[in-house]
Amino acid sequence: MIITPIKSESDYRNALKRMEVIFDAAIGTPESDEADILGLMIDEYEKKYYPIETPDPIEAIKIRMEEMQLKQVDLVDEIGGKSRVSEVLNRKRKLTVEMIRNLTRRLNLSPGLLINDYELVR
Repeated sequence: MIITPIKSESDYRNALKRMEVIFDAAIGTPESDEADILGLMIDEYEKKYYPIETPDPIEAIKIRMEEMQLKQVDLVDEIGGKSRVSEVLNRKRKLTVEMIRNLTRRLNLSPGLLINDYELVR
């Protein structure tokens, strides 16, 4: 097992190729240990060079609605009325604290995610 730091895009691609080969190694084998270490190195490289932005509150709600196969009308109880749901999801109205509490329970989203600021559409 020869492991070298991932310092370039080329190193990164080589690490990914190697990970494909050893990914299903039996636990306790040298290949399994190599996969563990390589996975950590790949993760750190990706965090630095391929960061994933946290979605804004409205995008997070829309993603969860899609995952749960919900329509706007399904959030009437949490947000309050069809037009209010539409205004919120179209970024014409901000979420209130009560809406955040309700959506946290209904969609199982973090309140910390939902309280983040976002731009309204004019």
